[in-house]
This record gives sequence, C-alpha cells and structure tokens, in this order.
Amino acid sequence: EKGGQWEKALELLESMKGRGVKPNVISFSAAISACEKGGQWEKALELLESMAGRGVKPNVISFSAAISACEKGGQWEKALELLESMEGRGVNPDVISYSAAISAFEKGGQWEKALEIFNSMVGRGVNPDVFSYSTAISACGKGGQWEKALEIFNSMVGRGVNPD
Repeated sequence: EKGGQWEKALELLESMKGRGVKPNVISFSAAISACEKGGQWEKALELLESMAGRGVKPNVISFSAAISACEKGGQWEKALELLESMEGRGVNPDVISYSAAISAFEKGGQWEKALEIFNSMVGRGVNPDVFSYSTAISACGKGGQWEKALEIFNSMVGRGVNPD
C-alpha cells in the first residue's frame, strides 16, 4: 500500500543519523514524495524546511514533490508559496513544479491563479506538457471561462501537443 509508506520513509530517514549516514537531497526528496503519496502535506513541508538545517539544499525534485503534496492536500496557497520561493533559493521551477501548482489552483477553484502561473511558465521558457495544458483548461472550465479554455486548447494544438 503506497499510502502507508510515508511512515517507513520517515523512519528510514531518521535512522540514517544513528547509523552515521548523512541524508542527502535524494533521500529527502524520496521521503517528501512518500509523504505526498500518503496525503501528508504537512509532513512533506516539515521535511522540506528541515533540509537546510541538516546541510542539504533542496532541488527541483524536492520542491516539486512538496508542491504536489500541497496540491493533493488542497493547499493551493502553500503550493503558491513554495513555487514563489524556489528561485529565491536558487532552484528553477520545471514543468512538473508548475503543473503541480496549476493543478493545486484548479482543485482550489482558482482559475485566475492557474492561468497566471500557466502564462508565467510559458513566459519563462518552460514548455507545458499535456498535463499542464489539461489542468489549465480544466481550471478555466470550472471557472466558467470557456473562451480562455478554448484559447489554451488552441495554443496546445498549435504547439504540437496532442490532447489526451
């Protein structure tokens, strides 16, 4: 069962200290991802924040997993905070980071934010994938913004991304 693995991941991370093994960005990211899969967004954020204190710099995978955890937990505000804090911490968001945030806004009924972040992603030269497009289209649809949804769909087709 994937959902219960987050506890094991945290135990393993903690046991590394006692064995003289220093957790690295990979072990932290894996634990954050396990928390995300287990619906433990608060634990995921705790882990992300504890990395610096343990001398480990979060990377795009660490942040993306934490943003996904917030998305799954219905925490669009936290997802936005994380996305906005990435560059200040020397990490450039990628298509996965942006897509997870767009999905958080879509779930939270925040179509304007979803569209803003989608446009920001494109403006920064990050190419949206089918998930990014679909989520942005869905966010606009939920917000009754069918013209904007159609614009995004046409942009997707124009960029050669095949709809799913």
